[in-house]
Amino acid sequence: MKTTSSRSRHKLQLTISWSNSYYLDWLSKLEKVLRKKPRTVQIDIIGTGEISADTALMIRAALMERSPRTRIVMNARSSLQGASVLLWLLGDSRTIRDDARVFFRRADLPDDAEVDPNGDWKAQEPKYRDSVNEIDPDEGDYARVLQLINEFLPVEEFAGRLIGVPVLKQFGLVDNDSIDSFLTTALAKSKQEPVFG
Repeated sequence: MKTTSSRSRHKLQLTISWSNSYYLDWLSKLEKVLRKKPRTVQIDIIGTGEISADTALMIRAALMERSPRTRIVMNARSSLQGASVLLWLLGDSRTIRDDARVFFRRADLPDDAEVDPNGDWKAQEPKYRDSVNEIDPDEGDYARVLQLINEFLPVEEFAGRLIGVPVLKQFGLVDNDSIDSFLTTALAKSKQEPVFG
């Protein structure tokens, strides 16, 4: 008798949407799948638009709490922008449509937006801000997203520019089976050759 393993491959589709309730429902499904500790979870990212930074950080938190044995495969079937770039980067392996692009903008925060944990809070007077120039907390979340993206791609140099698949390959962010098999073959041959010295 054949039994199916609960640690098999699971596939979820994340459609970029304007509805926050969609993301909360999707996050609930993801957390349910991750509790089963599957071997692999494939997430297909589909659609244009931008996911909110807060939502991306919530999904990131769920992915970071997964079993170390669960492998995340991210498959971008559309171009990515903003916080959806971070979600794609969180995959243990990644694929993206050959003609797709990645884009993220700079955060629009003043230098003094965040409270310095080592600063003298009583001595520092906050700068006056009118209603037009108030600090947006969502922009603070977006700045955190950019910090995390910066672990993979140089945000300072790439923000505000379209990034194509060839550049992503240069950074080793896209699975490239032909290069991987070439390197495996080349390294295997070099180990077999005697070293004289």
